[in-house]
Amino acid sequence: MSRRRVEVFSLPMSFRFRRVRHREGLLIWGEAGVGEFSPFVDYDADESATWLAAALEAADQGFPHPLRDRVPVNCTVPAVGPDQATAIATGPHGCRTAKVKVAEPGQRLDDDMARVGAVREALGRDGRVRIDANGGWTVEQAVDSIAHLAEFDLEYVEQPTATVEELAEVRRRVDVPIAADESIRRAADPIRVKRLAAADIAVLKVQPLGGVRVCLRLAEQIDLPVVVSSALESSVGISAGVALAAALPDLPFACGLATASMLAQDLAAEPMSPVDGHLAVRKVWPDDELLRDARPDEATATRWLDRMADCRRVLKDRAG
Repeated sequence: MSRRRVEVFSLPMSFRFRRVRHREGLLIWGEAGVGEFSPFVDYDADESATWLAAALEAADQGFPHPLRDRVPVNCTVPAVGPDQATAIATGPHGCRTAKVKVAEPGQRLDDDMARVGAVREALGRDGRVRIDANGGWTVEQAVDSIAHLAEFDLEYVEQPTATVEELAEVRRRVDVPIAADESIRRAADPIRVKRLAAADIAVLKVQPLGGVRVCLRLAEQIDLPVVVSSALESSVGISAGVALAAALPDLPFACGLATASMLAQDLAAEPMSPVDGHLAVRKVWPDDELLRDARPDEATATRWLDRMADCRRVLKDRAG
């Protein structure tokens, strides 16, 4: 890997999202394309190694043959006020599905009700509204909050609680479908979600799970409807998620891949932006001028190169 082209980047976010103000990572060039390696800064080498595996797959192997040429997507509404939520839901993306963040630290159920209600009103009764708690509720909070928020005709609730066991209990006690995200991508055994009947829907993210091909195998094993989501990547990373969505045999739900707008800057001259609620299936190449603009200070660049080296060692150890 030492002779590869590698570029470190730091991109400002349009909104504070899960306490993130900047999205950092690096790009890796290979014979098949460019891969993105952007695990969150608090992830250790063991967890981040799968993100590197996904980047290397994109760079060296490319992606499986697509079964469709475009992918339906949802818009994402962060934990903002109702006016801003309305503006996001009715933006130029053309999405008829919105994922609304709830259970934000420091906010109350009233804040969630106002935000989700604003999005429902903006989309009308024929739009689809799903919510994502990122594991922020206890079981009792989840059951109570879902009972209130269900008045907005929710498509599903993503990761209402932190553990698989809690998800299973919530699923038994509510009528709204439950989707598992962190309980799959951050689990030692992602299949436990299926064994414990903890979810109706599996949310898969390419980088955290180790690549498109790994996700395709997992989707077959877990045998649940799949929603493909991004991990707040640049358009380079998002293109891997689109490739996964394009290769799945069935795609019953809109995917959470329309997140490029959450970056104030991107790395591609033509970002992965939805048209009429869909993303085109295509390769994405970074723009050299945008890469120069996104270069961080030397200390940040060194930290990311060190992270990549640590993850290479983890992958080598796993390979035996």
